[in-house]
Amino acid sequence: MKDLKFPIHFSFKIGTLANDFTAKDVDGRTVAYVKQKLFKLKEAITIYSDENKTRVDYTIAANQWLDFSAAYAFKDGKGTSIGKVARKGWSSIWKANYEIIDQNDNLQYRVSENNPWVKVLDSVVGEIPVLGFFTGYMFHPTYNVTNLRDEVIVKLKKQPSFFGKEFKLELVKPIDNNDDERIMLGLMMLILLERRRG
Repeated sequence: MKDLKFPIHFSFKIGTLANDFTAKDVDGRTVAYVKQKLFKLKEAITIYSDENKTRVDYTIAANQWLDFSAAYAFKDGKGTSIGKVARKGWSSIWKANYEIIDQNDNLQYRVSENNPWVKVLDSVVGEIPVLGFFTGYMFHPTYNVTNLRDEVIVKLKKQPSFFGKEFKLELVKPIDNNDDERIMLGLMMLILLERRRG
């Protein structure tokens, strides 16, 4: 997942038992197929090169049991650690906040929810009969990835779709040090966690 062509589109599969989605670049080329193992006490994510699951490129695993402040470690297909994403515990209860950390435990990027009220309105309207069915077309949370200079690097935004199954990742500034894969892995984990929260 290096030298990516933005924007990247994430599309969830609906109607399967697994929590799966595909990441495609601007040319429609599949850059990753993400599969989450359900019914696990610890998060277990596998990222394949394509939908045929011909090659495992990365894995993501939680370092704690069902803890809302857990970190999620990234490994490449050879099992080499390449970093992690950490959810900022209590500060993420109202507004999603994550940190993307490199393989040497150095903070590289921060991820924050742009407007937490969007998620609140989505949850409230979602409880209204009939109208709740259309919330996927009404409310679209956005997440900003910023570097250590507080510059927005990429934006992840939910797209109008039923069941919140489409997301778009847009490049705002060039990514430092070829960190494409670490940012992508962090945002893939964020999508799975935040989508479950509503």
